[in-house]
Amino acid sequence: MSKKMNVLFMITDQQRADHLGCYGNARLQTPNIDRIAEEGVRFTNAYCTNPMCMPNRATLLTGLYPNAHGVRSNGINLPENVPTIAETLRERGWYTKSIGKTHYQFNFPPYKRSSESAEMISEWIRPATVEKKKKRFEKPYYGFEDVELTLGHGDLVAGHYLDWLEERSPEHVIEIKKRFTCFFENLMYETSLPEELYPTNYVKERTIDFFENYKKGIFGDKPFFLHCSFPDPHHPVCPPGKYYDMYDQAEIELPPSFDDKENLYVHEFLGKYLKDPIFRGALLRESSEEEVKRFLALTYGSISMIDHSVGEILATLSKLGLDDNTMIIYTSDHGDLAGDHGLLLKGPSPYKGILKVPLIWKVPGLTQKAQTDSLISSIDIPITMLNLLNIKERHHPPDMQGYNASEILQDPNKKIRDYCLIEEDEEVTNIQIRIRHLITEKYKLTVYEGFDKGDLYDMRADPHELNNLWDTEKEIRKDLVYKLLQENLKAQARYPKRESLT
Repeated sequence: MSKKMNVLFMITDQQRADHLGCYGNARLQTPNIDRIAEEGVRFTNAYCTNPMCMPNRATLLTGLYPNAHGVRSNGINLPENVPTIAETLRERGWYTKSIGKTHYQFNFPPYKRSSESAEMISEWIRPATVEKKKKRFEKPYYGFEDVELTLGHGDLVAGHYLDWLEERSPEHVIEIKKRFTCFFENLMYETSLPEELYPTNYVKERTIDFFENYKKGIFGDKPFFLHCSFPDPHHPVCPPGKYYDMYDQAEIELPPSFDDKENLYVHEFLGKYLKDPIFRGALLRESSEEEVKRFLALTYGSISMIDHSVGEILATLSKLGLDDNTMIIYTSDHGDLAGDHGLLLKGPSPYKGILKVPLIWKVPGLTQKAQTDSLISSIDIPITMLNLLNIKERHHPPDMQGYNASEILQDPNKKIRDYCLIEEDEEVTNIQIRIRHLITEKYKLTVYEGFDKGDLYDMRADPHELNNLWDTEKEIRKDLVYKLLQENLKAQARYPKRESLT
């Protein structure tokens, strides 16, 4: 194409692949997101590179594995000198903007007072520090020329969103600031915010405003790269208005593996962390039938609100005549256990609910409605995007580690990788956990640092992951462990660079 293409990159927080209508969820209705798949490619085997927010979001921005970009776990800032695709696009003539959640720096208070973060929520709600934080965003942030930030989840959101809310309802700002002190205490509840003031609506409204200003020529003749990031459906789950009771929890079906919870207590790795949770309220939450059903009903409500916002965003693109030259990508940073094996949320475990993500990719003039079972990883998204935009490799961030998936978008039967490697490090207070997963189209292998026994599942024969083959399929295990070793070796960072022969 002679004209440089725009990019609309839409990402949600903690949304499983099967929490969309187009992925086969019969209960959840997402007609607008499904529409993207009507003209694009839907990936059925898309996996995150790390099943936590900060590491995988950093991977999506850099094209590097967590061990290479440095964000091994939540709570570690992405170094600001690490090259990003946003910087590349900005340098090559794109207007780069981010609306919503970034999470490239930590949100909650550090262990040491000397550690700083541009995204620390407490400093965005204190009058004495908020102006200092805003000033940081007067210059590019990881390559984004302009940032309108949301910090947090549900209705507990700070950042630039609070300025927007202050103009419309100052009393709600006071209430939200008070409730930030109990962020992890409530998994779900009914919010006092009406639909029009909820953070999802903020992201939608600001995105539409950007498109309208872009059409007016405010940004010149540059193409745009817009990072549109919704902070839902991550807990606390509290969709507003009609979305709160849109789904009847009595009609929600429990996952087929829900009753497997008792078996986890004898799991060599998981048993310890179920008896003594790592981070109560946030990781590996053991749940009841009633709580899971309510959680899923409210999660579906949150996703339906996102879907409605996506519909308005797509309608605006079409109305302004921008849709015929705008690449659209829809994905999430990782999934949620969502009742699988009787668990909610995320955390170190072998289950695909947190590892598998939605990925729908539409490229005008290239893609047609298609489904592909080809493996793809989050780390493949940035390098594929740059290639689709015809940016030569010499201008890419150095040492990108993903595979270019452009040919899958042209031919869904193409394969670009045999395995997906998933790195997972958890470093919470005094706990250090290291896990590696290897995914093939048929098998999923999980190994744990310091443990002789891992997990091996045949995802075709056992889609609900109820039969661990680690002890019974020893030859398959041996082969996959070796392949995991090789993939892990390839993924290791080669920094610092050698400077001399001797």
